[in-house]
Amino acid sequence: MWDAGAGGGHRWPRRFDVSHPPVGGDFARFLHELKDRSGRSYQALAAHTGISASALHRYCRGDGVPRQFAVVEKVGMVCGASKAELVELHRLWVLADAHRDLPADRAEPIPVAAPVVTPRTGLKTAVRVALTALLVLTMAAATARRTQPPAAQDITGPSWTRPPTEVRSELFGVTMNSSTGTMPGFRVGSVRLWDSGTRWATIQPRRGEFDWSVLDRLVDGAVRAGLPPLFVLGGTPAWAAPNGPEMAYDDGSRTAPPDDLADWDTFVRALVDRYRGRIDAYELWVMGNHPRYYTGTTETLVEMTRRASQIIKAADPKARVVCPGMGRLWEAEAQRVLQRFAELGGMRHCDVASVKLHQRTASDPPETMLDLLAAIDRAMHQSGVHPTLWNTGTTYDIPLQGSLDDVTATNYAVRFYLVGLYARQVSLERMYFYNWGGTKIPIVLQAEGGAPTRAALAVERLQRWLNRASIRACGHGRAVNLPDNVWQCEFTVAGLTDSDRPRDAVIRWTSRGTATTDAGPRAESITRLDGTTSAVAPGDTVEVTEQPILVHYRRAGE
Repeated sequence: MWDAGAGGGHRWPRRFDVSHPPVGGDFARFLHELKDRSGRSYQALAAHTGISASALHRYCRGDGVPRQFAVVEKVGMVCGASKAELVELHRLWVLADAHRDLPADRAEPIPVAAPVVTPRTGLKTAVRVALTALLVLTMAAATARRTQPPAAQDITGPSWTRPPTEVRSELFGVTMNSSTGTMPGFRVGSVRLWDSGTRWATIQPRRGEFDWSVLDRLVDGAVRAGLPPLFVLGGTPAWAAPNGPEMAYDDGSRTAPPDDLADWDTFVRALVDRYRGRIDAYELWVMGNHPRYYTGTTETLVEMTRRASQIIKAADPKARVVCPGMGRLWEAEAQRVLQRFAELGGMRHCDVASVKLHQRTASDPPETMLDLLAAIDRAMHQSGVHPTLWNTGTTYDIPLQGSLDDVTATNYAVRFYLVGLYARQVSLERMYFYNWGGTKIPIVLQAEGGAPTRAALAVERLQRWLNRASIRACGHGRAVNLPDNVWQCEFTVAGLTDSDRPRDAVIRWTSRGTATTDAGPRAESITRLDGTTSAVAPGDTVEVTEQPILVHYRRAGE
């Protein structure tokens, strides 16, 4: 993991280019290690330190250094750093702070090695170095007291709270990886049609000719099952963009927009005229900021959105128009395309914005999606738009990310949808899990023709918990008097029996590890994803794990 760098044995992580080291250098590495060890997301740390998640991410990535050590010290303390680690963190911050303002042609690694006790250096040398570092820390603290701004407010309370709103079944969506018309064998609330043999190039293989057979099967199956379908447009036919780059599919579809946008108008009009009243919503391109799917300009994409929206609303006013999907949003360039689309007025033509909300890797906890969601929200805010959001997919390389073990897959599948509920504060309305029917993905819900997996049945259990439920608040950690790794959302749910009146309940889980929590006043019972229920009394302790639990409460006065 380490390479010797210039300057007397100073060592740098390999991920840094020694000839042009990042601003943060070893400081960034050390801070990132503390963050990882704490098990907290950037958003969780930001909530407890008073700095933004994006700024903290820059510091951990080596793209910046805070001007005041007090900021760093607070992060270290929240991460559980020892006194010795805080001393080391300060030493590395001093070096990084000095390195930050050097001209580019002088930005070299600074040759100061960490104190290490060896038979050659001896204990006295190590103690002398440590005392020197402590003196520097003391002087810096005195300076910080004179210069640092007042500390951020320590605010407690839920991440959000609002009047109870219905948990709609459509939140629990899946993207179909099937062209047969078969629907999932477990409870879901909506379906998205992509990877299902319904690309534009497949439906309209030649100008003036349409083959609706596959889409008819899928729409008929969804309507029979009572599942609102979201149709995704994309994949220009070769005849409409003969010089466009080919998509990564075997139907000859192109990533370029059609040479003549009148061809686009014709397809959209034929599509909506055929499925008026049966297709619930139209996503106007699968991924508008990824060259594997779209290689036209953002300006053209906005114009295609405007034209399609006008046609759809004229033919089927009740259908919802979903803006072209935007993916790769962990990357700054992809966020800039999203922001550019909004600045050009693209969002004005849609009812919903489509974003690909997912972890960096499939093995990361689902709660890390909230860091990405915060970045998306900032990009929207900077563009002056605040649309309703639908999560419509994941990353292109998801089939290459291996598979998760059965327990983790089950927990993550359920928490995928819980994150969608947690994100209500930014108007996230639907979550389409990728995918249903396929097996070459980290979490499999059901292979077409097979039985639902344990993960699928757990997702169904979550939906049964929330049948006829309303959500009113979500929060996590110390802000809501819980351990740092515990998350929860508060609901009003249907009674325990058909004759029962609604009652309060919370769903509680950890992002990593386990935690012991207080059941809370009026606690009555705990239900688990396997369907088992146990009694609990007010004041009892409740162990919380990465598998969500439902805690029911007695009504006031009972």
